[in-house]
Amino acid sequence: MNVLAPDGEPITPEGLVALEAELNELETTGRRAIAARILAARELGDLSENAEYHIAKEDQAHLETKIQRLRQRQRDAQIVETDDAAPVFGFGRTAEVLDEASGQLYTWTIVGSTEANLAQGKLSAQSPVGKALLGHAAGEAVSVQTPRGRRSYRVKRLID
Repeated sequence: MNVLAPDGEPITPEGLVALEAELNELETTGRRAIAARILAARELGDLSENAEYHIAKEDQAHLETKIQRLRQRQRDAQIVETDDAAPVFGFGRTAEVLDEASGQLYTWTIVGSTEANLAQGKLSAQSPVGKALLGHAAGEAVSVQTPRGRRSYRVKRLID
């Protein structure tokens, strides 16, 4: 079973690459696009009554805030390597998981909370279901309290 570091934000190596790519995109293309909008709005005249200028400046502030948050995530990132040889469902591993009540089969990868995206099959290790599944081998079932009530999941198989 992988042990997640208590300090920092656990992240997969792939998650860190995606974070750095997003940060690079915002710091280059995003900033240039906002600067062009501000320049174009300035050319419209009186800035005190120029809605386009004020909207562009507000968007610039939102962009800079997002960049600062991503930089903080990058500083806090603790890369957790995937142990593909482990016989249990751990951080960074992918498995097929059966919802025993509905019969629905999910393919989930356990990742850090900032990488989580259920539509992409990425389940947060900090979520109730993620926590419950960590450390369980194929064939094992877990029962977990979710916002929709108690659910039972079974790890069907680990995917390498």
